[in-house]
Amino acid sequence: MPSATRFSAKRLPFFYGWVVIAVTFVTMGIGVNARTAFSLLFSPLIDEFGWQRGLTAGAFSFGFVVSAVLSPMVGRVMDRSGPRAVMELGVVMMAAGLMLAPLITQPWHLYLTIGFLVGGGSVCIGYSGQSLYLPNWFVRRRGLAVSLAFTGVGIGSITLLPWFQNLIERSGWRAACWTLGVVVLVALVPINLLLRKKPEDLGLHPDGDDAPTAGAVRAQNIVDPAWVAIDWTLSRAVKTARFWWLAVGYFCALYIWYAVQIHQTKYLEEIGFSSTSAAWALGLVSFAAIPGQVALGYLSDRIGREWVWAIGNLGFAICYLALILLQDLPSLWLLYVMVIAQGLLGYGLTSVMGALAMEIFQGAHFGAIYGTLTVYILAGGAVGPWITGALHDVTGNYTLAFAIAIALAAISTLAMWLAAPRKVRVVAGRIRHLAE
Repeated sequence: MPSATRFSAKRLPFFYGWVVIAVTFVTMGIGVNARTAFSLLFSPLIDEFGWQRGLTAGAFSFGFVVSAVLSPMVGRVMDRSGPRAVMELGVVMMAAGLMLAPLITQPWHLYLTIGFLVGGGSVCIGYSGQSLYLPNWFVRRRGLAVSLAFTGVGIGSITLLPWFQNLIERSGWRAACWTLGVVVLVALVPINLLLRKKPEDLGLHPDGDDAPTAGAVRAQNIVDPAWVAIDWTLSRAVKTARFWWLAVGYFCALYIWYAVQIHQTKYLEEIGFSSTSAAWALGLVSFAAIPGQVALGYLSDRIGREWVWAIGNLGFAICYLALILLQDLPSLWLLYVMVIAQGLLGYGLTSVMGALAMEIFQGAHFGAIYGTLTVYILAGGAVGPWITGALHDVTGNYTLAFAIAIALAAISTLAMWLAAPRKVRVVAGRIRHLAE
């Protein structure tokens, strides 16, 4: 990195990590919601082409399969080339998929555009891709900083999703996809050039601290020096039980996350809510996540990542229970319970998703390790919507599918407690207790 760049970063009146957070905020706000918008395309596609729900939802699931195949490569690219290469690749893929979507006439067209291109692009610019490098920038305030970056999804959801629904109703889903593709390309290509992989690339240190202070914090929070001393490569990591407990926890969490996200809008319409109300509910979930992610991210720096993971899974369990009850009691208050539980609590999982793995396997090869874990993250996201749709096709309702999701929330919680990042590194709020 040229010395002038390092000098300018040091002379800023604030830590450059907050620039990285701001770029991620905007990227997530647009990019994640561009993928989530598939839920709003679900009904128009079924209405126009008459495809089965399992087949149609399968395109979204196929995107997760593509992402899972690509994620180890994305992790290695991150280790070697940094976030700019990864993010720009994702932006171009997603924009191309959205801009080609208006040409859809056959199911395989949907799988190619929304599935392969948009889905493949999303692994780069979404939660998984951002988690590969973002935790590098903060140690003491890791949970808070990451949660602030990811709240961009909530702001984007309350603005972009209703706008996209309105555009579908006024101009059709094809025009809406084209327009969204242009927005992704024009807005995200320039700002992601500002990203760097870690503060050391600019001559800085995590949290904006001076080197001695940052080093002291990192040393104080180590619980298992022997584990931390290991140079964790992918081949070493996969031989540990912790790696596989992380994989199980991630898989189950993403299963329940995307199963409800894809099927929620259609389900609400079927039980009596208007399409506009259903679209607003989808947007309000992510909007409710804004205070939830910040609060839970901050809380995770105080009490530990596992506790916040448990709270997030509890939120999804309550959400699914509310959805089951809504079938017989389609009331607004129960709808609000579903929205608040899913958004305020459930989406808090994102604030600790990357930190859970980094605090166990932090090191030079973290990108390759987390990229491989992302295979299981995305596998959960792929299987969830598909199985949920297939169970509906077989049973005629969502009750069994939603009950399975509640059970998986409990399994996800247990898996992260068994992975036990707290036994490797403790969060800043627990350092004093570690010394006692």
